Amino acid sequence: MKKSEISALPLRGDVSFRERAIEPGRTALLVIDVQNGEYNKKLIAAEPQHEYFWSRLGKTVLPNGQKLLAACRGAGVEVLFTTVECYTLDGRDRSLDYKVSGIFFAKGSWEAQVLDELKPLPNEIVIPKMSSSVFVSTNIAYVLRNLGVEYLMVMGLLTDQCVESAVRDACDEGFLVTLIDDACATKTQERHDNTLRAIKGYCRQRKTEQVLVELNHLQKQAAE
Repeated sequence: MKKSEISALPLRGDVSFRERAIEPGRTALLVIDVQNGEYNKKLIAAEPQHEYFWSRLGKTVLPNGQKLLAACRGAGVEVLFTTVECYTLDGRDRSLDYKVSGIFFAKGSWEAQVLDELKPLPNEIVIPKMSSSVFVSTNIAYVLRNLGVEYLMVMGLLTDQCVESAVRDACDEGFLVTLIDDACATKTQERHDNTLRAIKGYCRQRKTEQVLVELNHLQKQAAE
Protein backbone atom coordinates (compact mmCIF):
# COMPACT_ATOMS: atom_id res chain seq x y z
CA MET A 1 0.00 0.00 0.00
CA LYS A 2 1.18 3.51 -0.76
CA LYS A 3 0.41 6.37 1.58
CA SER A 4 -1.01 8.27 -1.35
CA GLU A 5 -3.48 5.44 -2.02
CA ILE A 6 -4.71 5.55 1.57
CA SER A 7 -4.92 9.34 1.52
CA ALA A 8 -7.01 9.15 -1.65
CA LEU A 9 -9.74 7.10 0.02
CA PRO A 10 -12.98 9.11 0.02
CA LEU A 11 -14.40 10.37 3.30
CA ARG A 12 -17.32 7.95 2.98
CA GLY A 13 -14.92 5.07 2.39
CA ASP A 14 -14.38 2.52 -0.38
CA VAL A 15 -14.87 -1.08 0.73
CA SER A 16 -13.30 -2.36 -2.50
CA PHE A 17 -9.93 -1.30 -1.03
CA ARG A 18 -10.21 -4.22 1.40
CA GLU A 19 -10.31 -6.65 -1.55
CA ARG A 20 -6.83 -5.79 -2.76
CA ALA A 21 -4.57 -8.72 -3.62
CA ILE A 22 -1.61 -9.42 -1.36
CA GLU A 23 1.73 -7.83 -2.25
CA PRO A 24 5.24 -9.33 -2.31
CA GLY A 25 7.39 -8.52 0.70
CA ARG A 26 4.42 -7.06 2.60
CA THR A 27 2.42 -10.18 3.42
CA ALA A 28 2.38 -12.72 6.24
CA LEU A 29 0.41 -15.85 7.05
CA LEU A 30 -0.74 -16.20 10.67
CA VAL A 31 -1.52 -19.76 11.83
CA ILE A 32 -3.60 -19.59 15.00
CA ASP A 33 -3.52 -22.25 17.75
CA VAL A 34 -3.21 -25.37 15.58
CA GLN A 35 -1.51 -27.25 18.40
CA ASN A 36 -1.30 -30.63 20.10
CA GLY A 37 -3.55 -29.60 22.95
CA GLU A 38 -6.40 -28.90 20.54
CA TYR A 39 -6.12 -32.03 18.40
CA ASN A 40 -4.81 -35.37 19.61
CA LYS A 41 -5.96 -38.99 19.82
CA LYS A 42 -6.83 -38.85 23.51
CA LEU A 43 -8.97 -35.75 23.08
CA ILE A 44 -10.75 -37.13 20.02
CA ALA A 45 -11.62 -40.32 21.90
CA ALA A 46 -12.83 -38.36 24.94
CA GLU A 47 -15.06 -35.99 22.96
CA PRO A 48 -16.84 -37.95 20.20
CA GLN A 49 -19.61 -35.33 20.21
CA HIS A 50 -17.22 -33.05 18.31
CA GLU A 51 -16.87 -35.40 15.34
CA TYR A 52 -17.60 -32.54 12.90
CA PHE A 53 -14.69 -30.54 14.29
CA TRP A 54 -12.24 -33.46 14.31
CA SER A 55 -13.18 -34.34 10.75
CA ARG A 56 -12.92 -30.80 9.41
CA LEU A 57 -9.60 -30.25 11.13
CA GLY A 58 -8.03 -33.50 9.96
CA LYS A 59 -9.48 -33.67 6.45
CA THR A 60 -9.68 -30.02 5.47
CA VAL A 61 -7.79 -27.57 7.67
CA LEU A 62 -4.51 -29.47 8.00
CA PRO A 63 -4.21 -30.43 4.29
CA ASN A 64 -5.04 -26.86 3.25
CA GLY A 65 -2.63 -25.53 5.84
CA GLN A 66 0.16 -27.66 4.42
CA LYS A 67 -0.52 -26.28 0.94
CA LEU A 68 -0.53 -22.73 2.25
CA LEU A 69 2.70 -23.16 4.18
CA ALA A 70 4.49 -24.60 1.16
CA ALA A 71 3.23 -21.83 -1.10
CA CYS A 72 4.06 -19.05 1.37
CA ARG A 73 7.55 -20.36 1.96
CA GLY A 74 8.08 -20.67 -1.78
CA ALA A 75 6.91 -17.10 -2.36
CA GLY A 76 8.98 -15.61 0.45
CA VAL A 77 5.93 -14.79 2.57
CA GLU A 78 6.50 -14.62 6.33
CA VAL A 79 4.82 -17.38 8.34
CA LEU A 80 3.98 -16.82 12.01
CA PHE A 81 2.28 -19.13 14.51
CA THR A 82 0.40 -18.52 17.72
CA THR A 83 -0.18 -21.11 20.41
CA VAL A 84 -2.07 -21.03 23.66
CA GLU A 85 0.86 -21.32 26.07
CA CYS A 86 1.46 -19.79 29.45
CA TYR A 87 4.66 -18.03 30.45
CA THR A 88 4.45 -20.05 33.67
CA LEU A 89 4.02 -23.67 34.71
CA ASP A 90 0.98 -22.98 36.90
CA GLY A 91 -0.96 -20.66 34.58
CA ARG A 92 -1.10 -17.69 36.91
CA ASP A 93 -0.41 -15.35 33.95
CA ARG A 94 -3.55 -16.36 32.04
CA SER A 95 -6.32 -13.88 31.26
CA LEU A 96 -9.29 -13.93 33.62
CA ASP A 97 -11.42 -15.40 30.84
CA TYR A 98 -8.95 -18.27 30.35
CA LYS A 99 -8.90 -18.90 34.10
CA VAL A 100 -12.71 -18.95 34.23
CA SER A 101 -12.92 -21.16 31.14
CA GLY A 102 -10.22 -23.57 32.31
CA ILE A 103 -8.02 -23.00 29.25
CA PHE A 104 -4.47 -23.93 30.24
CA PHE A 105 -1.37 -25.22 28.49
CA ALA A 106 1.78 -24.92 30.57
CA LYS A 107 5.00 -23.28 29.49
CA GLY A 108 7.07 -25.67 27.36
CA SER A 109 4.42 -28.41 27.39
CA TRP A 110 3.74 -30.86 24.56
CA GLU A 111 0.17 -29.55 24.37
CA ALA A 112 1.47 -26.06 23.59
CA GLN A 113 3.45 -27.18 20.54
CA VAL A 114 2.28 -26.68 16.95
CA LEU A 115 1.01 -29.88 15.33
CA ASP A 116 3.69 -31.76 13.40
CA GLU A 117 1.60 -31.50 10.23
CA LEU A 118 2.21 -27.74 10.24
CA LYS A 119 5.50 -27.72 12.09
CA PRO A 120 7.29 -24.34 12.02
CA LEU A 121 10.70 -24.09 10.40
CA PRO A 122 13.59 -23.17 12.73
CA ASN A 123 13.61 -19.51 11.65
CA GLU A 124 9.83 -18.98 11.79
CA ILE A 125 8.17 -17.08 14.61
CA VAL A 126 5.98 -18.79 17.21
CA ILE A 127 4.17 -16.45 19.61
CA PRO A 128 2.61 -17.83 22.82
CA LYS A 129 -0.54 -16.13 24.05
CA MET A 130 -2.81 -16.23 27.08
CA SER A 131 -5.96 -14.64 25.68
CA SER A 132 -8.29 -15.05 22.71
CA SER A 133 -6.78 -12.21 20.72
CA VAL A 134 -3.09 -12.43 19.97
CA PHE A 135 -3.15 -8.65 19.46
CA VAL A 136 -4.30 -8.07 23.03
CA SER A 137 -1.85 -10.24 24.96
CA THR A 138 1.31 -10.12 22.80
CA ASN A 139 3.49 -7.70 20.82
CA ILE A 140 2.52 -9.22 17.46
CA ALA A 141 1.52 -5.88 15.90
CA TYR A 142 5.00 -4.54 16.70
CA VAL A 143 6.61 -7.68 15.25
CA LEU A 144 4.53 -7.54 12.06
CA ARG A 145 5.43 -3.90 11.49
CA ASN A 146 9.11 -4.70 12.04
CA LEU A 147 8.75 -7.34 9.31
CA GLY A 148 7.20 -4.79 6.96
CA VAL A 149 3.86 -6.60 6.89
CA GLU A 150 0.76 -4.77 5.66
CA TYR A 151 -1.33 -7.72 4.49
CA LEU A 152 -2.18 -10.47 6.97
CA MET A 153 -3.65 -13.84 5.95
CA VAL A 154 -5.26 -15.76 8.80
CA MET A 155 -6.05 -19.45 9.33
CA GLY A 156 -6.52 -21.73 12.33
CA LEU A 157 -8.68 -22.34 15.41
CA LEU A 158 -11.33 -21.56 16.47
CA THR A 159 -13.06 -19.60 13.72
CA ASP A 160 -15.50 -17.88 16.07
CA GLN A 161 -13.08 -17.29 18.92
CA CYS A 162 -9.33 -16.70 18.52
CA VAL A 163 -9.48 -16.38 14.73
CA GLU A 164 -12.34 -13.88 14.79
CA SER A 165 -10.65 -11.88 17.55
CA ALA A 166 -7.41 -11.71 15.57
CA VAL A 167 -9.19 -10.61 12.40
CA ARG A 168 -11.06 -7.78 14.11
CA ASP A 169 -8.03 -6.54 16.03
CA ALA A 170 -5.66 -6.81 13.06
CA CYS A 171 -8.08 -4.69 11.06
CA ASP A 172 -8.15 -2.06 13.80
CA GLU A 173 -4.34 -2.15 13.96
CA GLY A 174 -4.17 -1.12 10.31
CA PHE A 175 -3.55 -4.41 8.48
CA LEU A 176 -5.51 -5.57 5.45
CA VAL A 177 -6.77 -9.01 6.44
CA THR A 178 -7.62 -12.11 4.41
CA LEU A 179 -9.49 -14.86 6.25
CA ILE A 180 -8.88 -18.23 4.62
CA ASP A 181 -12.28 -19.85 5.09
CA ASP A 182 -11.44 -23.49 4.46
CA ALA A 183 -8.27 -23.35 6.56
CA CYS A 184 -10.27 -22.52 9.72
CA ALA A 185 -12.53 -24.61 11.94
CA THR A 186 -14.78 -24.42 14.96
CA LYS A 187 -17.08 -26.88 16.69
CA THR A 188 -20.02 -26.65 14.24
CA GLN A 189 -20.61 -25.52 10.68
CA GLU A 190 -23.26 -23.12 11.94
CA ARG A 191 -20.80 -21.37 14.25
CA HIS A 192 -18.26 -21.16 11.43
CA ASP A 193 -20.76 -19.69 8.98
CA ASN A 194 -22.10 -17.22 11.54
CA THR A 195 -18.60 -15.85 12.05
CA LEU A 196 -17.99 -15.48 8.34
CA ARG A 197 -21.08 -13.31 8.14
CA ALA A 198 -20.24 -11.36 11.31
CA ILE A 199 -16.72 -10.33 10.24
CA LYS A 200 -17.36 -9.83 6.54
CA GLY A 201 -16.87 -6.10 7.02
CA TYR A 202 -13.43 -6.56 8.57
CA CYS A 203 -11.69 -8.72 5.99
CA ARG A 204 -11.82 -10.24 2.59
CA GLN A 205 -12.62 -13.95 2.62
CA ARG A 206 -11.02 -16.47 0.30
CA LYS A 207 -10.69 -20.21 -0.18
CA THR A 208 -7.29 -21.89 -0.05
CA GLU A 209 -7.15 -22.42 -3.80
CA GLN A 210 -7.79 -18.72 -4.42
CA VAL A 211 -4.97 -17.77 -2.09
CA LEU A 212 -2.66 -20.29 -3.73
CA VAL A 213 -3.22 -18.56 -7.07
CA GLU A 214 -2.13 -15.25 -5.55
CA LEU A 215 0.88 -16.86 -3.87
CA ASN A 216 1.88 -18.52 -7.14
CA HIS A 217 1.77 -15.09 -8.76
CA LEU A 218 4.02 -13.69 -6.03
CA GLN A 219 6.47 -16.55 -6.53
CA LYS A 220 6.62 -15.82 -10.27
CA GLN A 221 7.23 -12.14 -9.54
CA ALA A 222 10.08 -13.02 -7.20
CA ALA A 223 11.69 -15.23 -9.85
CA GLU A 224 11.65 -12.54 -12.51
